[in-house]
Amino acid sequence: MSFRLIVGLGNPGDAYETTRHNIGFRVLDAFAAKRGATDWSKNRNLKGDLCQVVVGDSKLVLLKPRTYMNESGVSIQKTCSYYKIPPEEFIVVYDEINLNVGEVKVSASGGPGGHNGLSDIISRIKPTFARLRIGIGQKPHKEMDLSDYVLGKFSEEDDAVIGASMERYLDSLDRLLREGAEKAMNHINRKPKNKDREDGQL
Repeated sequence: MSFRLIVGLGNPGDAYETTRHNIGFRVLDAFAAKRGATDWSKNRNLKGDLCQVVVGDSKLVLLKPRTYMNESGVSIQKTCSYYKIPPEEFIVVYDEINLNVGEVKVSASGGPGGHNGLSDIISRIKPTFARLRIGIGQKPHKEMDLSDYVLGKFSEEDDAVIGASMERYLDSLDRLLREGAEKAMNHINRKPKNKDREDGQL
């Protein structure tokens, strides 16, 4: 089984462009640009920005929902129905507060983990889609409202880490496309052993 659709989650509009919640859009833009696809078309019927790229011998549809995060599933559901794509054949790229900035992990399925975008997708479709989770780090203090945190912008330091990690995110997405979720998880999610450390320290 091969993937036919990659969805990046985020909120439309300039005000949200550089927020933590829009890292899915950011990664998908970089993925498309790497393949020479920079012209996104707004599709009112599918309620999203779309473009197509070729990876290997396969055509992939890329989607950035324009329904705002909490109704991401509306656009994905319409797109999957139009292209006849089952849940097992699409990948969702999104922000993950339970991973440090710069970290990335793959999941084959599962619950929303408190992410409103995933909650909406699962409620409208199924939880059996693959996920590329991009770390944005935890809130600085527990009292901070989660929406304020994810809708806030990265610090200069964290933004630099995101930029330096972008190639790793794209490599992880390529591996996921090439190998499938289960095999990609074994490589991407494994924690490095002491002997893997570049500085040689224990």
